[in-house]
Amino acid sequence: MNKTNRALNRIVLIVVGALLLALGAAAVLLFAWPPAADAWTTATEAGRTWIQDAVTASAIGGSTLSWLIVGVLAAIVLLVVLLIVLIARLGGGRSRTVLRAASSDTELGRVRIRSGFVSDAIQHSLQGRDEILFSSVSASDVRKQPVMHISVTPRQNTSPRQVLDDVGRLVANLSTLTGEDVPTYISIRSGLRAKLAHDQRRLA
Repeated sequence: MNKTNRALNRIVLIVVGALLLALGAAAVLLFAWPPAADAWTTATEAGRTWIQDAVTASAIGGSTLSWLIVGVLAAIVLLVVLLIVLIARLGGGRSRTVLRAASSDTELGRVRIRSGFVSDAIQHSLQGRDEILFSSVSASDVRKQPVMHISVTPRQNTSPRQVLDDVGRLVANLSTLTGEDVPTYISIRSGLRAKLAHDQRRLA
């Protein structure tokens, strides 16, 4: 779960897909239609000549360095920064904070509960259960609110319903302890780790 804007995400995917489709169609056209290949060759030669003339005309102090090259490099750096910012805004990100509670009635002020505390508490509660091979806890910010994700890998032939109920009770106990209901989603996983598991459990 993250704070991805679905509409914006789909628009970006549609634009990128359309660009890739157009590039693929242009490549096929160049190989399949000789007039298109000739036009492409003429255009690239003209473009190469223009670039060479522009670089020569904008040379810095008679050196090989050109203001045109500097401008292109600056534009590339700016584009990379904008892409990083856009990806960060689209993808959200993990948060180390599971619970934020503000209080003006006590000297404590703002209280934060870290994901490490929740992870340790849940693992301590699961350490006596042989049917649980692995568990992890992470937190993500969704619309500026922390959301907790609990992932559990049980042994084979373990009832997923029972595992879900047990972890749900742990979450309910955590809510009672903190006095706050933290949005939580639980994933129960099965794979090679469960198939090849030995008698010794592993929690991390």
